[in-house]
Amino acid sequence: MSESAASQCVDQFSCPVCLDRLKEPVTIPCGHSYCMSCITDCWGQKEQGPPYRCPQCRESFSQRPLLKKNTLIAEMMETLQKTSLQTAAVECDVCTTENRAVKSCLQCLASFCQTHLQLHYESPAFMKHKLVEASRHTQENICLSHGKLLEIYCQDDHQCICCLCIDNHNGHSVVSVGLEWTSKKKELKEIKVVCQNLIRERERGQRELSEAEKFLKVSFLMQSMEDIEKVFTELICSLEKKRSEIKDQIRAQEKTEKDRAEELHKHLDQELTELRKRQAEIDKLLITEDQIQCLKSCQSVCVLPTFEDFPITQHTHLSFKDISITTFREVLEDACQQQTAKISQEVSNVHVAKTRNYFLQYFFELHMNPNTANNKLKLSEGNRKVSCSDNVQQYPDHPERFDCCMYVMCREGLCSRCYWEVECSGDNWAVAVCYKGIGRKGRSDDCKLGSNKKSWRLFRYQQNVCFVHAKVQVSVPVASRIGVYLDHRAGTLAFYSVSDTMTLLHRVQTTFTEPLYPAFLTGEGSFVRIIEEQNLKT
Repeated sequence: MSESAASQCVDQFSCPVCLDRLKEPVTIPCGHSYCMSCITDCWGQKEQGPPYRCPQCRESFSQRPLLKKNTLIAEMMETLQKTSLQTAAVECDVCTTENRAVKSCLQCLASFCQTHLQLHYESPAFMKHKLVEASRHTQENICLSHGKLLEIYCQDDHQCICCLCIDNHNGHSVVSVGLEWTSKKKELKEIKVVCQNLIRERERGQRELSEAEKFLKVSFLMQSMEDIEKVFTELICSLEKKRSEIKDQIRAQEKTEKDRAEELHKHLDQELTELRKRQAEIDKLLITEDQIQCLKSCQSVCVLPTFEDFPITQHTHLSFKDISITTFREVLEDACQQQTAKISQEVSNVHVAKTRNYFLQYFFELHMNPNTANNKLKLSEGNRKVSCSDNVQQYPDHPERFDCCMYVMCREGLCSRCYWEVECSGDNWAVAVCYKGIGRKGRSDDCKLGSNKKSWRLFRYQQNVCFVHAKVQVSVPVASRIGVYLDHRAGTLAFYSVSDTMTLLHRVQTTFTEPLYPAFLTGEGSFVRIIEEQNLKT
């Protein structure tokens, strides 16, 4: 068996957890094999409890499987290991018989056994030669054109050259192989740190996803079933069909989100496997003495793959306690239709995770309407930015203009799924949506965003950030870049803090009866800017 073939066979029997060759291999019921210690440690973690899952395919087992050594795989690993060691041995280039070499000389371009190596230790002429671990690649370290050692590195062409090749690299930046490897080694160490950080982030994502799954099963399914029973047990027989439909929808949604969680687990597993493999490649390069081979190989590992973040969210508001049984009894069919529609929407809004890319597919271009702007507000950047001005703006009179409140509305009325982002600066601003019929003249509650049932406002005043609707306020975390998601038909309005990840600030679940218009407030020293699609960073 050739060296490459043996290596390929052994690699097929690698543990998916540690990525090394299987040690004391065990096979679990789904058919996947692991090191005994790796799968034991995986299932022994405090957050891992029944059901126990396969780290690779995520198949679950209600009881912890009994682990026994797979003797067939163990014997195959032992045979392949011996074959790999035999084929990997490098022979001495001086011996007439087949003796194993212990070192290779980069100057002599040959490999030597312990006996023939003594000349390099005893003769002054050979003591300055560079010795490395015996390698089959020694001949690859000479220039095919000139037969000289590849001891120079061209940084422009990213290749090793000999001293005679320099004429073909005039004007290029060239350094010694040793100096370039020192630089690359430092770069590899930095990339290794980044790789380790990405691994930790993905592992944290795995833990958060597991917690979200537990919540989905315990809180979502069990509590929801209890609440739905309380509602429907007092209904007459004509409502039994409706109760069955809602139960089926809950189970279907749980399965959908559970499948989505499984898919995210697999995705994170793949990313972790790729990152750990890349880290292993870097570790191997860092301890290799053959600098030329390292420089040839390190280009492929210097650039880490990019990954998409998956923020994990939990839905905590699924409840059916507020559904009126009296209404059900008084107006049976109409009430049933209205209430079950609300329940269906609650169930549909449960998600384990949503990424920013999910929202960006609904991105909507917005423009502020100068006819609505208070005359102390200055619009700029193509009516995408609003700020407070010391000078009164010479806007013409218009019935839609806010004459007292420092507001401006957008031209576009929204009645579908939409998403937009705004940048907010300073300590006096607001991001809101409202119906077109909101009051424009005076300072009454009918004109103030968030002080009536026609508007919903997220605002900052000094150090406080709150959401307000119909004068009811809720404190939210501080944020400067706000993403707003509207599903008009579903009655969903959500505000997110946008950075490297998306953090939910506040979500509204209601019924919208008219198109919604985005609106903004800005005070002295503050501004609000609508982000253009071309400036979004995905």
